[in-house]
Amino acid sequence: MKVLGIGCHPDDLEIACGGTLRKYFEQGADVYMCHVANGNQGHVVIEPGPLAAIRTKEAEASGAMLGAKEVFNINVGDMLVDSHDPAVMDAVADVVRYVRPDVIITHNPQDYMQDHVETSHIATNASFCSGLAHRPRKYEPYNSFIPVFFMDTLAGVDFQPTHYVDISAQIETKLNALRCHESQLKWMYEHDGIDFADMVKTCSKYRGYQCGVAFAEGFRPYNVYPRYSTKHLLPD
Repeated sequence: MKVLGIGCHPDDLEIACGGTLRKYFEQGADVYMCHVANGNQGHVVIEPGPLAAIRTKEAEASGAMLGAKEVFNINVGDMLVDSHDPAVMDAVADVVRYVRPDVIITHNPQDYMQDHVETSHIATNASFCSGLAHRPRKYEPYNSFIPVFFMDTLAGVDFQPTHYVDISAQIETKLNALRCHESQLKWMYEHDGIDFADMVKTCSKYRGYQCGVAFAEGFRPYNVYPRYSTKHLLPD
């Protein structure tokens, strides 16, 4: 099985589905991660160019901890993610063509900031574009309508899961992967007074309460024709 997580900023997948990605890996799946934005505006001191480089290295270290075979960087600047940009659409579509996933996990189409919302649209539309024979491409078309799951919003605001994954055995790995994003956790603690690792753990515990386990992550399927599947696609 091949799994592709498409997130916006370099730490978004770790926050919302890092435990699930690790669980996929532990169950033998090939896991790939892709972030569309480079996170270059995520600091008040470090300049955008150096910060983008730092965050790319952090994402690679985190991806390795979660078991990802590759971590892709589309390298769009923060607040510039645009689902109508054909170059970005084709770049993500080529990631899909290269990976040829059985399932995609991405942002919910309603979230707290523009970049997340645009990334959700890019992920679903690029998966469609990946099968178009005459669309500009580096890899051969992937003729498959790929099932997509939307991951939780930040802090679970206005998101009601229909599916849960028990990540009780993966919670510490999820948090350690998140801690690889040191530039963000340190900045948010110093600038905003937020212990972000604790916040993410608390949200995972809350989702666990909802489904009767210690820690969980919540998802909703992209319910449009023909994205349904007879297969069980989330890890047990």
